[in-house]
Amino acid sequence: MTNAPDLTPAADPEPSGDGTIDLDPDFSLEADLEATAGWDEPDPEDVPTVGAMELAERHALRRVAGLGTELEDISEVEYRQLRLERVVLVGVWTEGTTQDAENSMAELALLAETAGSTVLEAIYQRRQSPDPATYVGRGKVDAIREIVQATGADTVICDGELAPSQLRNLEDKLKVKVVDRTALILDIFAQHAKSKEGQAQVELAQLTYMKQRLRGWGGNLSRQAGGRVGADGGGIGGRGPGETKIETDRRRINTKIAKLNRELKEMKKTRDSKRSMRHARSIPAVAIAGYTNAGKSSLLNRLTDAGVLVEDSLFATLDPTTRRTTTSDGRVYTLSDTVGFVRHLPHQLVEAFRSTLEEVAEADLILHVVDGSHPDPESQISAVREVFAEVGATKVPEIIVINKADAADPLVLARLQRAEPHSIVVSARTGQGIDEARALVEGELPRPHVAFTALLPYDRGDLINRLHQQGEIDSMEHTAEGTVVAGRANADLAGELASYAV
Repeated sequence: MTNAPDLTPAADPEPSGDGTIDLDPDFSLEADLEATAGWDEPDPEDVPTVGAMELAERHALRRVAGLGTELEDISEVEYRQLRLERVVLVGVWTEGTTQDAENSMAELALLAETAGSTVLEAIYQRRQSPDPATYVGRGKVDAIREIVQATGADTVICDGELAPSQLRNLEDKLKVKVVDRTALILDIFAQHAKSKEGQAQVELAQLTYMKQRLRGWGGNLSRQAGGRVGADGGGIGGRGPGETKIETDRRRINTKIAKLNRELKEMKKTRDSKRSMRHARSIPAVAIAGYTNAGKSSLLNRLTDAGVLVEDSLFATLDPTTRRTTTSDGRVYTLSDTVGFVRHLPHQLVEAFRSTLEEVAEADLILHVVDGSHPDPESQISAVREVFAEVGATKVPEIIVINKADAADPLVLARLQRAEPHSIVVSARTGQGIDEARALVEGELPRPHVAFTALLPYDRGDLINRLHQQGEIDSMEHTAEGTVVAGRANADLAGELASYAV
């Protein structure tokens, strides 16, 4: 005799004399519907995060190589396939070692690929200083022109910020578009900015950069509606000295810059009000900062399950993300992911993103994320700290988080830990060291300092809840009169507890 279930199919119900079918007396339609409820609902684990959806959208808009300069077929518009630029990289090496120059050119290549380009060649030159006329020497200009003609490149990217005269001279000699490192980074920011504030900040930086580099060709330099205007001219109100097209463009740019500054000032008020609310509630703030592509967003996802976009590319995320989380003993604090930094970060970007970077300066603790697998992580640390100094964040306590331990050389990790004693090694991809990093953050958070002992009535459960979130409870005892609580709290909360002190 076994306990196996009877698998014999039940007989179909027989119709009664009046044509109806007698159902099983144990059958319940409500119970059956309840049992099958939720079968059509998606599994929560299968629901993509916001970051995953943004990443899929970004990959769907990748540029396609091999298309002509002009759109030739309507299908290209329908599928939003854009032409992939073919670029030649040019650098001038003025200081440091050969390895430093190669690392800088490798980073420029990554920036170009992130912007949507195919790198064909890279050439750099050792000079005491860049040539004031053409950035590189006359001989190198001829060599670059030959490379451009041989490879069919349509763009030259220089690893530095070019003066307007250098930009004009190079374009005249090379007969192709020339952009510098600043314009390249601004282009990446323009592609990746999602929020209204981020787009406004990028547009402001681009206009500030463009304002000094306006050019006019041919008729664009002629006067508009000025002098003795004839019958086909401007008529009344149109006569006068007039202005050139380049002056009109500069005036329009100035007007647009003023408008963007006003909009960003209004957005800053919203950000400041949110920050002041956190300060009023004494909620500690932790800022995650570091070099671009060091793994800041991955670390935020590990610590808070934020679900923000993660991609192995430079400047994958620009818009800051703040998430609320708790310590192991219940205290509340916030974690904010900030824009990534890079060597020679354009000054226009620092100015435009100053309101965002203030999250770093106003934080109680900085998690400085470093890519441990990078060929030169020390230079990344130095570049990030330069930006910290520019935004006034040098006095904020800092923890160096050496990320990508699963891909880094153990000798490099040991060298970094010797150079930075207040550091920890983690891997945001595998989860290695995340628990230790979380414990280190909790230990570095500012702690309440006002001691108290209070007898709280049972109808003041709100104060007990706030003590769990914002204070530290050493002891708690329930008595007939109420709850006797002893511990430490911030000054504001301790003032509210003063009336219940014992």
